[in-house]
This record gives sequence, C-alpha cells and structure tokens, in this order.
Amino acid sequence: MSLLVFANVLNALDRQIVNVLAERIKQDLQLADWQIGAIGGLAFALFYTVFGIVIGRQAERRDRRLIISISLATWSAFTALCGLAQNFVQLLLLRVGVAIGEAGCTPASHSLISDYVPKERRVSALGIFSAGAPLGFLAGMALGGLVADGFGWRAAFVAAGLPGLLLSLLLLTTLREPRNLRAAAPTPASSLRATLSYLASKRTFRVLVVTGSLIAFIGYGQGLFIVSFFLRCHGDELVGLTSEFNAAFGFKLQPLGFLGIALGLIAGITGAIGASLGGLLADCLGRRDPRSSMIIPGVTSFLLVPIFIAVLSTSSIKVALSMMVACGALSTVFAGPLFGAFQSIVPRHMRATTAAILLFSMNLVGLGLGPLTVGALSDWINIGLGYGPAEGVRWSLTVVTLVGLVPAALFATARHSLGKDEVS
Repeated sequence: MSLLVFANVLNALDRQIVNVLAERIKQDLQLADWQIGAIGGLAFALFYTVFGIVIGRQAERRDRRLIISISLATWSAFTALCGLAQNFVQLLLLRVGVAIGEAGCTPASHSLISDYVPKERRVSALGIFSAGAPLGFLAGMALGGLVADGFGWRAAFVAAGLPGLLLSLLLLTTLREPRNLRAAAPTPASSLRATLSYLASKRTFRVLVVTGSLIAFIGYGQGLFIVSFFLRCHGDELVGLTSEFNAAFGFKLQPLGFLGIALGLIAGITGAIGASLGGLLADCLGRRDPRSSMIIPGVTSFLLVPIFIAVLSTSSIKVALSMMVACGALSTVFAGPLFGAFQSIVPRHMRATTAAILLFSMNLVGLGLGPLTVGALSDWINIGLGYGPAEGVRWSLTVVTLVGLVPAALFATARHSLGKDEVS
C-alpha cells in the first residue's frame, strides 16, 4: 500500500510540476497563456483519458503490478525528456508521453487497493492513496521552484523524472498481485460495452461522474495558474516577503523558489490531511448509512468557493497564503468518498474499468478544459478587454471558482441513490 501511495506522489509530482515552471517556460519559449493551458492540460488530458480506458481494461485481466511498474517507468522517462524541449510543439508531444504513462497508474491502483482491504475500510484506504496527490503537489512545487531557481526549468524536469525509474523497479520486485493467490479462477472481465451499460443504469454513477469532472475542472484550472496569480498580482510583496524569510532563517531563496516551497507545503500537507481525514470520516459515517459519506464532500465543496474567492480578492499576500491553508485541506476531502463510492457500486471484475471511466471524464473535462479555460479567459480579459495580465488571471480564476457551487449540490443529490446502488 505504501509503495502505491509513493507512486501516486510521483504521478502528481510529474503532472503538476508544470504549475510552478509555467511562467519560466512561458518567458523562455515565448508562449501565450492558452499554450501553457494546452501543455499543462488539454494535450495531457486527451491521451491520458483514452489510454486510461485501454490500460484499465487490461488491468481487469492482467498483472496489475506489471502494469503499474511499466507505466511509472514510462511517464518518468518522458518527464525527464521534457527538459530537452526547444519549442511549444516538442514540449506538447513530450507531455503526451507523460500522459500515456500516467494513464496506467490510478485505475490499476484503485482496483488493487480494493482487493487488498475489506469493504468497511475501502474509502479510508482510497483516501490515503489519494493523499499522495497533494504530497506530489508539494514535492513538485518545492522541487520545481528550487531547482528552477538554481539550474533552470529544464533541470527541474530531469530531477522530477529520475526517482520514478528507480521506484518502478522496486514496485516490480516487491508488489504482489492478489489474483495469483486465489485458488479459484477469477471472474471473467466484462466487456467495455457491458460495463458502460451497467454504469449507465446507476444513478449514483451519472451524478458523481459529473461531480468529479467539475471538481477536476476547477482544481486543475486553479492549480496551473495559482503561481502565475501570485507572481503577477503580488509580485512586489512576494519579493519583500522572500527577503524577510531569507533574513529570518538565513536562506538565499529567490521569489519563485520561496513561492514554490510555500504553496507546496500549504497544499501538500493540508491536502494530504484533508484526503486522509475525508476518507476516515466517510468510512465512520458510512458504517451506519452509506449515503452519509456524501455529506462531508458536499459541505467542503461549498465552503471552498467563498474562501478561494477571498484568496483572489485580498490585497495582502500574507492573508492570501494563510487562507490557502484552508483551501488545501478542504479541496481534497472529496477524494476518498468519491472514489470509494465508485468502487462500491460495481462488482470486482469491473473496478479498474470503472476507475478508468471516472478518470476519463475527470481528466478530459477537468485537466483538458480547466487550464485551457482559465488561460483563454485570462488572455481575453488581459488583451481583449485591456485589463492587463494580473487582472486577467485574477478574474479568470474567480469565474472558474464559482463553478464549485454545482458539485456541492450534486453530492447532496448522490446521497439519495448511493445506498440503493451499492453492491460490493
């Protein structure tokens, strides 16, 4: 289980490191915000989602240990190669390679974890696995910022990719595949059409796939441009705050390095706590009534909207960073309950495919359209309306944040159907 969490850390690190490097890449390669959105989102999402379904189908009948190990080695190698990109097209294609590799991690891991642990601990186990994502965000922001300050953004990609090559060997040699231990033959995997037909009959699936997609749309859009927001809207304050920090602790950080560490620690630590606690609390509530697991993510999704808008509105960088602590904790509470609900409404032989279908929607809508939407809105407000790059990114993030009211309502809707749809 711990190795799978570590793999998920690297999954998030290699995916999200573009966030802290976005401004450096934009300046060096002379890119527009929409191109940054395409590199960080759309190109990745298109291939991640398609290959996620393909690899998820294989995970229903083949060695999930081998699938995860090969996937990890693939995305790690392509991440390191991103440091060699000389233009927009090259970087875009290399990020496609990262996407193809990462497509094999989560569906197979969700299926494997659901076999490892009993039903009553499934949501909390998936919550702990999901805690790897904010920890990866922490590592990506801190590592990316520090290495980019010292050696450039290209070196940051190389440093991010190398650990995964070593971990892939460790996973291959130590992870176990429970299917090999069963005396009876495993249940044959159903066809993709049969799985889709089965899921379409579940009201919980229909509601939560929209919910997860909107959460991803907001989260990925905010994540790719939050560093740009602080650099553009609080640039002078950031320089002063970095100087204060260096004087107090004897460091010699540059503003980007300081910001990467600050945001990484805030989002990483609080996000990991939020994901773990969200799963544990949902399991506790769900023992009496499975529907109760939808209450907590519904409430936190609603609270996130005014808090994040306050982050974007305040004129003080210290206040903004302080409120990011609450955002980091609340933004990941949904993970365990959402993924656990999906695993509980399908039989064992549909679990990996179901996870892949959920990720297909979340990443196509969220990762594919979230950053691109924020980038396009930012360019329009900046250039089309003439408000400048700082207000462009501020107002584009504000508009996307308001979408968060919809998933808050949808979690309440899913509560009414989860008890009836649960089967495993």
